[in-house]
Parts: sequence; C-alpha cells; structure tokens
Amino acid sequence: MDKFVIEGPTPLKGEIAISGSKNAALPLMAASLLGDGPSTLHLIPKLRDIYTFNNVIRVTGTKVDFLENENKLVIDPTHLSHIEAPYDLVRKMRASFYMLGALVGRMGKARVSLPGGCAWGPRPVDLHLKGMEAMGINIDLEEGYVVASMDGEDVEGGEFTLDPSSVGATINLVLAAAKRAKKFTIKNAAKEPDVVLLCNMLVKMGANIEGIGTDTLTIRKADTLKGVEMSNDPDRIETGTYMIAAAMHPESDLTLTGCKPEDLGTFPKHFKKLGVGLTIDGSTIRIKSNESIKPVSIKTEIYPGFPTDLQAQWATLMTQVNGKSKVTDTIYFDRFSYVPELNRLGANLDVEKNTVTIEGKTDLSGASVMSTDLRASVSLVMAGMVAEGTTEVLRIYHLDRGYENLEEKLNAAGASIKRMSE
Repeated sequence: MDKFVIEGPTPLKGEIAISGSKNAALPLMAASLLGDGPSTLHLIPKLRDIYTFNNVIRVTGTKVDFLENENKLVIDPTHLSHIEAPYDLVRKMRASFYMLGALVGRMGKARVSLPGGCAWGPRPVDLHLKGMEAMGINIDLEEGYVVASMDGEDVEGGEFTLDPSSVGATINLVLAAAKRAKKFTIKNAAKEPDVVLLCNMLVKMGANIEGIGTDTLTIRKADTLKGVEMSNDPDRIETGTYMIAAAMHPESDLTLTGCKPEDLGTFPKHFKKLGVGLTIDGSTIRIKSNESIKPVSIKTEIYPGFPTDLQAQWATLMTQVNGKSKVTDTIYFDRFSYVPELNRLGANLDVEKNTVTIEGKTDLSGASVMSTDLRASVSLVMAGMVAEGTTEVLRIYHLDRGYENLEEKLNAAGASIKRMSE
C-alpha cells in the first residue's frame, strides 16, 4: 500500500490541466455495450476505477482497448455473449452496477453482483431495481446477485418516480429502456452533467430520449443503436477540488485549463463569496488567493447545487479562514470520516448529525492521517499542503480511484508530495 509524504506549507502557482471525468466516463463505457459496433471514447482518465470497469466489461466477451497515452478507449461489443458481472470485480466499485442496465438493454437479461465501493453510507440499489420492475423487467435476488429477465423481446415501460433523485438509478434505467421499453418515463430524474452526456451519447447512437437536462426523461424503444465517437466531459469535481486547494494558501495563483465551467452549477457562486480572485475565461479558470478570505457556510444539494463530492474539501478550506462556518450535507448524512483526521492536524471541527462546524483559523501541523474514501483523502492532501512540517496520508489507493496524476499535477504547481510504500 502506498502513502503520500507531504511537506508544507506550499502555495500553488502555475497551471494544472483538468482530466476527463471518471463519473461521466463510466456511464459512457456502459452505453457502448448497446451499440452494434465499436464506440470510441475520448478524454478518458487513467484511473483505477476505469481499469476496473474495463475488466468488468471484458468478462462479457466485449473487446476493450485503452490507448492510455491518448486517453482514448475503444469498446467493441460485437461478440458480447456473457451476461454476468461477477462479485470479485463489482465489489471493487459501485458503478459496476451500471452493467445491470447495459446488459438488460443489450441482451434482455443480466446477472450482476450487488455492489461494494467506498466505506461510507448506505447507498442502496433499491431504486434501480424498483424502477426496472416498474418498466416490466423481472427482478430476482439469488445469493448476492441481481438476476434480471424479460418475458419477451421488449417491455411496455410505464412510469417511475425516483424518490430521492439518483444519478446511478437514472443512468441504469435509461440504459435498460433505450432498446427494450416501448415508452418509459422517469420522473424526478437526475439532471447532472453525467446524465446529460450519457443521454446525448445514446441519442447519437440512435436512441429516442426526450427531456434531456430536465427532471423528466421519456425513452422510446430504438430497434438498433450504432457505435459512435464521443468525447467525455472534463471532471467538474477535480476542477472544484483544485479551485479550493488554491484558495487555501494566501500566495496561490493557479490557472486551470481544459475546464467546463458551465458544469459547475452553483459552485462558482459560493466560491466568489470567499473574496478570492476568480476569473473564468472560456475553458480556463484562474484563482488568485489572498490573506483575507471570508468564512462561507454551505449546504450540499442535488445538481446544480453545491456538490456533496466537494464538501470535505470545503470544510478543509474553512479551517484556514478567520471565523466560524458550517458545512451541511443533505445528500449523505455520514460523510464526515475526514473530521477526526483533520483535527489530528490541528483543525477545530465538530460534527453533529449531518453538519460539521468549523472554527477557524487554525494553524495545522504535520501528522500521520488515514484516508477512508476518495474525497476525504484529497481533503487530507490539501490540509497537508498548508500544514507546517511533514504530513503522511496513508491508504492513498482511494485517490487513485478518482484523481488522475494527482501528485504530478500538484507538484508541477509547487507542492511537495512524494509517493512511498507504507
């Protein structure tokens, strides 16, 4: 197992290029299985989750070529014949569960293990299964596997309301319905850029989807879908993470390139309240920090609200701001495993239910800390970059799931991060 050894404090200066989005890439990969020929996906990040999902897809008989130097993925499902996504692969990553919708859409049946993934939160797949049953698909549970089947070549469809709205369930239902449901309407559908991009790819393949970008999606069966060429979106969570990281040190002056600012939702509005210099010019974002940034309390909300995937980073930033602030997560109530670790570094954070209260400013000093999930891990790296002395962040395999070349990008902008064996 690897760890990061971080020497701080270091401002961030220079440029960082934003990678393709992991969360958007995985649904595109699943959608490729519905085509009658190969699809080529661009801007695919070199991340552990991508490699894992490549292997999940290969089990079906699909040919997968990852041209890593070009961040290009070619998926050819012509010889897809096996309808199972096995436990030993699916347990490594929840998004593997997209195989359920993809295989039902492609083959009319599937056998997919119930998922594993990050160590926090009950994120049940009930919505996915209830939605498929509402569509007319038969769902059975057998020894930890979901077995889906259909009585004929297609299903009537119908209507299903997601309560609460769910990105994963929206994606799975769209994948299943595209070639199988005569007419299926998803109410309270997720509106995240990942869902919009998936729907746009499916339409390019020949799918019939109305309401893209709204909370009501209507899918009508397409008899065939063709393979296509599609570009992934830049990673909005990586963009937000580096924006927050730059704000943490008063001497930072960081430019992010290859961004898609319109995908950030309301995040820039919250960011501007800090009093940090923020310039957005096309696909470039520049952050110039200063000594007098202000405390800003936030509440996470479904897109386009403040993303739950940035709340740990925001709370970490608030440790370096004079005054009290609160971070409330309305999406996941137990996503605060980073709090005791930040307190070990000298922060003053207190959690009650789904709100963390931060008393700032606190001087952080290096210590050994443990990462427990992807976003918690990166918040500890950010804290290490402003802490005095040496910080060790253990179990960084979480980071390799979601941030491409993290230490190389940060080191090129002035950080001092070394990867070592634990």
